[in-house]
Amino acid sequence: MARVAFIGLGNMGGGMAANLAKAGHEVRAFDLSQAALTKAEERGCSRAADAASAVEGADAVITMLPAGKHVAEVFRSAVFGKAPTGAILIDCSTIDVDTARTVEEEAKAAGYTMVDAPVSGGIAAAEGGTLTFMVGGSDDGFERSRPYLEQMGKAVIHAGDAGAGQAAKICNNMLLGATMVATCETFALAQKLGLDLQTFYDISSKASGQSWSMTSYCPVPGVGPETPADRGYQGGFATALMLKDLKLAAEAARAAGAYTPMGGEAEELYQRFADRGGAGLDFSAIIKLIDDSWTPPSGEGN
Repeated sequence: MARVAFIGLGNMGGGMAANLAKAGHEVRAFDLSQAALTKAEERGCSRAADAASAVEGADAVITMLPAGKHVAEVFRSAVFGKAPTGAILIDCSTIDVDTARTVEEEAKAAGYTMVDAPVSGGIAAAEGGTLTFMVGGSDDGFERSRPYLEQMGKAVIHAGDAGAGQAAKICNNMLLGATMVATCETFALAQKLGLDLQTFYDISSKASGQSWSMTSYCPVPGVGPETPADRGYQGGFATALMLKDLKLAAEAARAAGAYTPMGGEAEELYQRFADRGGAGLDFSAIIKLIDDSWTPPSGEGN
């Protein structure tokens, strides 16, 4: 088994690191949160004093960080020149394409092989080891990273060269954000037209309107399989994270000269919902803004 440095133990990273430890790797973990480090220790990881000490002697370095600026800072200050050049570097964060490509170019110049490997699947998939990884980088980088990624996921797909993983992730999540809004609009309309929502689900989930947002992540409580809607929209994929991904997609679209009107509308709606206090709820809770049932928490915007 390998020595793995894992930096970033948030909602996603904590479960991912635990699965690597469960697979038998020696996982040296670091996070700024002491609570996250304690939890990682309880799940089989060892605690590193800082990121630089975590990567010493590592066979693989895996990061799961909030944004591009954090990824660039960690790799430049704590990984390049600290980790062995034989280590495979894997960034699983969701960040902008330009930063991903820049950091991977810097890694190559420093003698490392690096890939970007953002994930899809949410917290439950991170805990259960059923994530989907979209990998950008060289063929060699993909093959070297795959054994580690397969121990955290159910699907590992080579999307292309450096940055392609990030490009695939933001395109996927722009589609998800837009289809969830459309799904919520549809259920709100069906209810106003007097349809029983379970009956409508039974029809549309087997007809041309079927989508993942409906059949796997229905935003209506008590309809379809269990989803965050059945838990008061707690857990799952937070509105704030969906908004982050939609903003990354909008940034990429502007840079590429692509016209993405549905993505832009979805971003505007999620921004409005977040501003009104919905940032911490699952993104499917946008239905409460659409059907006008949302009451902003005290002190939040209207």
